[in-house]
Amino acid sequence: MSSPDADDRREYYRIEDTLALEFRPLRGDEIRSEEVLQDDSALFNLLSDLHLADFESQHLLRHINERDRPLASYLKVINKRIDLIAQALTQSVLREIGPSRKVTLSEGGIDFCDPQPMPVGQGLALKIVLLPQGLGLLLRARVTHCRQQDGGDYAIGTEFETLSDTQRQLLARHILQRQALERRLAKARSE
Repeated sequence: MSSPDADDRREYYRIEDTLALEFRPLRGDEIRSEEVLQDDSALFNLLSDLHLADFESQHLLRHINERDRPLASYLKVINKRIDLIAQALTQSVLREIGPSRKVTLSEGGIDFCDPQPMPVGQGLALKIVLLPQGLGLLLRARVTHCRQQDGGDYAIGTEFETLSDTQRQLLARHILQRQALERRLAKARSE
């Protein structure tokens, strides 16, 4: 019989990535509460909402483009202006969260290193900013493993819990974009 970790590896494609990550352990009374996924940072919430609204409106823009190309072109320009504002917000949010760190990311979870150990089964509230687009996500996860490494830090593996379809699709899109970038870079190095 295979382990849950091995099953996860078959189900989701994993990438090595660099992103901004802030997390905190959930207390017992917070485990099921949806309010846990609210953030005190108005900038982070605004950034997250901007990206979710952009993602959810893409299909509408495609329909408009089929019927009215000038209107669709204008809306794309407006969208580009909003993206520039989001990039400025991202810089402020990154200063709040702190330096980016290397992680392994999939649609199923995230693995990262930290100086403090976490007990297996511990619930976490994660604040993630995917780079370079600055997509902010508030996610709930559970620690699946925690192993001390040679350097003293702990390798912590987590599994996401209760992802919405939109969050899962945003993660999948980010992973596919990173995978395509890695392929282009590998191809350029081999030429």
